[in-house]
Amino acid sequence: MLNVLKPRHEVAGATTLEITDITAEAARLPAFDAHEQVWLGRDTVRGLIAIVSIHSTVLGPALGGTRIWPHVSFEAGLTDALRLSRGMTFKSAIAGLPLGGGKAVIIADAKTDKAPAMLEAYAEMLDTLVGQYITAEDVGMTLADADFLAERAPNVAGTTRGGSGNPSPFTAQGTFFGLKAALRHRKGSDDLKGVRVAVQGLGSVGWSLCRKLHAEGAVLTVSDLDPARTARAAETLGATIVEGNAIVAADVDIFAPCALGGMLSAETIPLLKAGIVAGAANNQLATAEDGQRLVEKGILYAPDYVINAGGVINVAAEMADGGYSVEAVMPRVEKIAKTLTKIFERAEREGRTTDDVAEAMAREIVEAARK
Repeated sequence: MLNVLKPRHEVAGATTLEITDITAEAARLPAFDAHEQVWLGRDTVRGLIAIVSIHSTVLGPALGGTRIWPHVSFEAGLTDALRLSRGMTFKSAIAGLPLGGGKAVIIADAKTDKAPAMLEAYAEMLDTLVGQYITAEDVGMTLADADFLAERAPNVAGTTRGGSGNPSPFTAQGTFFGLKAALRHRKGSDDLKGVRVAVQGLGSVGWSLCRKLHAEGAVLTVSDLDPARTARAAETLGATIVEGNAIVAADVDIFAPCALGGMLSAETIPLLKAGIVAGAANNQLATAEDGQRLVEKGILYAPDYVINAGGVINVAAEMADGGYSVEAVMPRVEKIAKTLTKIFERAEREGRTTDDVAEAMAREIVEAARK
């Protein structure tokens, strides 16, 4: 028998939203990792199918953005939520934040399905999870959407009202610092002049990263589903355009995946010519075994939830005593480079993959807090 939560704020005396506990169903999937709670919010009238996955609240309330994406199946959306929420636990732990890990996935096309009614239903769901889960923007969820939700539920961060605003520039900045740390570890210098970098995905994070790389003399190769974005990169940044996933095989020094996850797999890793993988996408490894495949190919990998933590660091600053301050954010974002260097060194010293070391570090922090 599934547990059912009743939304605390009903619409006109009644609500069409049903929220059920699907943790037992989620536990049957390979991506399940002792998640504390998984909720399904469904509203057939207002067009909402939302999964909120809470991986851990040991360090604090679970923080993680809401992704709006047209997954091909419910199981695919659930798997995405499980993997992303687990990554958020590790991300917050390694970044030293007093927060747990969670993530939400709304199964819909943000371009055609997103509507005020759907977001209102989702805000009702969020309101039932106050104290457990805090959300912010993600793929398909804009700053304006976050502001809309924040007017209706208190557990929304990364808003205009909160002061931190769009987290993407901070994600890009942290990724830039991390990419340079990887280059310095591998080459002995972080000078980007003439370094060839392939950036997959030119959304707000990928585009911002490209601009930073170009400013320091990197030679760019780019790909994106939107030809207007790649055309702009070619025109303004002198980038070479590669179609689709062919960018994985680009003849470059660094590959920076900044689109959706799962790009590094048994099929794509053999195609890589880059000696470094350092990008902002979440869940870059398709499977746990792919970290070892990168090592066997001599590729240095910057674990995604470490290098892309700038955004969550910025959002978390809204909850600090005294309110948001960008001056307090930047030192933490800059620390991403030092953290990655420690991971690279420990991985080499212990003969382990960087992803394995990063996960071990995160779990050590969580377990210490649990005791």
